Amino acid sequence: MPDLARLSIDADIATLTLDRPGRGNALVPELLDSMRDCLARAARADVHALVLNAKGRAFSAGGDVAGFAERGADTDALLAYSADIVGGLNRTILNLLVFPAPVVAAVNGAVTGGSAGFLLASDIVVMSERAFLQPYYSDMGFAPDGGWTALLPERIGAAKALEVQYLNTRLDARTCRELGLASRICASEDLETEVAALVQVIAAKDRESLKASRANTWSPLRRGRVAAALERERAAFLRLIARPETAARMSAFLAPAASVGKGG
Repeated sequence: MPDLARLSIDADIATLTLDRPGRGNALVPELLDSMRDCLARAARADVHALVLNAKGRAFSAGGDVAGFAERGADTDALLAYSADIVGGLNRTILNLLVFPAPVVAAVNGAVTGGSAGFLLASDIVVMSERAFLQPYYSDMGFAPDGGWTALLPERIGAAKALEVQYLNTRLDARTCRELGLASRICASEDLETEVAALVQVIAAKDRESLKASRANTWSPLRRGRVAAALERERAAFLRLIARPETAARMSAFLAPAASVGKGG
């Protein structure tokens, strides 16, 4: 299988690109493994900043529902796959939090399900006008993962975070900016230029000062609390994934009439 995430380094700026556009960059173990490999190589390169972006119309559709559904007849296989996915997602989020340089997310489209964790672990989020964030858990019967309970309440308050998850609210780019989840928004065709200009400003700043800011903000104590909360998310996900109710909701989602762009 080709790498599903790719790393490039140019002028001391690393770019990590999710590269599974035919499936909306939905999360599978291979993509998460590839992301962590890219993060490790970028960290060793001691870059000035990291840009996280994605190919295609979606940034990432969360967990690949088809991957869960096709294992539904074998509970052990389903649980093992789910543990691999959510555990791998948690490790990827924690690797992003410990990354030594500023992390900028360039969000070109939909971010659903656990892929929200990539935005929540980034320092600066630039969204195109057509991008949005949406949980889908209450519709799919999954327990929230990717930081929806571990990171989002700290950002927007517990009551608002719960409302969004209960009602499966779609947060468009403008709302994300109002809530502080996005730093800025721009036209889709301007996203690459906007991010490039932002990164050039970062690159002109003192590297060690930036490192100290990030390291102290994401201190070991704070990361430890996040890690514990992410583990609670993983345990809850495993409790709910094998239920008949969840299987029925996945089947309905995957039916030909189901709309596209959703994720778990």
